[in-house]
This record gives sequence, C-alpha cells and structure tokens, in this order.
Amino acid sequence: MATDTKSENAFAKAFQPFACGGAAATFASIVIHPMDLAKVRMQLYGQLNPGKPSPGFTTILGNMIKSDGVGSIYTGVDAAIGRQLVYGTARIGLHRKFSDRLVEINDGNPISFVQKALSGMASGSIAVCIGTPFDIALVRLQADGMAKPEDRRNYKNVFDALIRTSSEEGVGALYKGLAPNILRGMSMNVGMMACYDQAKEVVAKLLNDPMTNGPSLPTRIGASATAGFTAALFSLPFDLIKSRLMAQKPDPLTGELPYKGIADCAVKILRGEGPLGFFSGFSAYYGRCAPHAMIILLSIESITNAYKTAFGLQ
Repeated sequence: MATDTKSENAFAKAFQPFACGGAAATFASIVIHPMDLAKVRMQLYGQLNPGKPSPGFTTILGNMIKSDGVGSIYTGVDAAIGRQLVYGTARIGLHRKFSDRLVEINDGNPISFVQKALSGMASGSIAVCIGTPFDIALVRLQADGMAKPEDRRNYKNVFDALIRTSSEEGVGALYKGLAPNILRGMSMNVGMMACYDQAKEVVAKLLNDPMTNGPSLPTRIGASATAGFTAALFSLPFDLIKSRLMAQKPDPLTGELPYKGIADCAVKILRGEGPLGFFSGFSAYYGRCAPHAMIILLSIESITNAYKTAFGLQ
C-alpha cells in the first residue's frame, strides 16, 4: 500500500507542471477570449479590405455585440479551450520540465537566459505540432463572421470544424500554417516563459526579494508584466502570417490560394500594407497577450500550491 502511495505521488509530481500549466492557460484563455477574437479580425481586415485602415478592437467588439449580442464575442471559445488543454499544457509543462532538467545539469545553479530561451523554443515548437489542428479550428470559427454570408463555412462547433476540415480538404488542412505557427510558438514561449524566468530574477534583485518560498507577489507582477510585453512583441509578425495562412480560401474562379507559403505571405503583406502591416492589430494583440501571460503566470503559483496540497506534495 505504501508503495502504491509513493508511485501515485511520483506520478502526481511528474504531472504537476502539465496539470497546473494547462489549468492556468485554459483559465486565462477564457478570460481574454474576446480580445483574441478581435485580434484575429483585425489581422484579417487588411486582407479582406485592401487599403482600408483596420478598426480598433473596441469598435470590432462593439459592432459584434450590437449586431449579434454579447454571446458573439465568445465565438470559438470551445476551440480556444481545446487548444489550451493541448497546446497550453504542453508548452508550459515541457518548458518547466526542460528548465528543471537544465538546472539539475547545472548543479542546482540558475541557468543562463540562452538556456532558458532554448528551453522555450523547444517546448513551444513541440506544443505547436500537437495543438495546431485546434488552432486551425479556432481561427476559422473566429474569422467566419467576417466573411460574406455566401462565403461562410458555418461550422457548428470546434469538433464540426475539425471533422469538416479534414473530410472536405484532407487531414493535411489541419496543419495549414504549421511552419509560421511553430515560429510563433517558439517566439511566444521565449517571450513569455523564458523572459518571465529571467525577469523574475532581475525584479527580485531590484525589490530585495529573497524568493525563499518562491517569488513575492510584487516580483511576480513585475516579471509577468514584462513577459506579457515581450511575448507580444516577439510573436506578433508570426501570429499575423499564421492567421492569414490558416484562414485563406481558394479563389472561386482559379482555385488558387492567396498565399503560396510563409515567404509569399510576408512579401505580400510588406508590399500591400508596409512594414507596420506585420504589427496590424498590435493593440488587440498586446491587450490579449499581456493579460493572458499575466493571468497564467500569476495564477499558476496558486494553482500549483493547491495541487501540491491536494496530492500531499508539500
């Protein structure tokens, strides 16, 4: 019986970063979903309305509420939850596992920012490969309302989007935009997780926080605010390209897609919208990334403590 308890505790301890990271990411995603929806629509606006400036996120959300009700700003939230249960769990859990292993190799001493960044890139890229189908479903559900009625896909929910996409376009369609999504995942994890770990050390020194029982609340707030900004700054260009590639449809006359790949998409954005086109929707994206990162990074400590108490890991 004692052996069974030890094995259960060992499993609970090994699974801790994944369970706590996934719970924090899912909670944060639900809270900021309207901002994520506005961000996607702002990114696609330039493609659907060439030459016209994109409206702000408050205008987009306000118009949606007026025309379709409050529930419309939570379109695709089921896909967002599914995505975080897979992608969020993997990227946060794997980063913590990789980082802890690097600390062990370093004889328990803090690792360098380069090592943290490598951990973030590795865990981010692996997580993206697992979670991209849900990302496809999420972008399409969010973008559908912008299309003309005759061009809408009218998916019922995330599972309908996944099933219809694979059956109508082939399984490979669930991985459209995988390459920019990997780049986005890598840059996001470096900007969020690696920069948070680094900022935590810097802020703790500035605030004279010994971090004997973990970082204090002011340290966590300062570090998470920094991570929210760097996550948005590093990943937005890749996120923009990813959204365009995932939402594109074949021309009804020629059957050709608007973009041939990452490079073609980047060139067309640069020519048609200028360098700032890569940062289209930054206000909504930052409004999405910063709270999302802060909610995750602030809540994960409390979730972890509750998890440890529940499984006797104190």
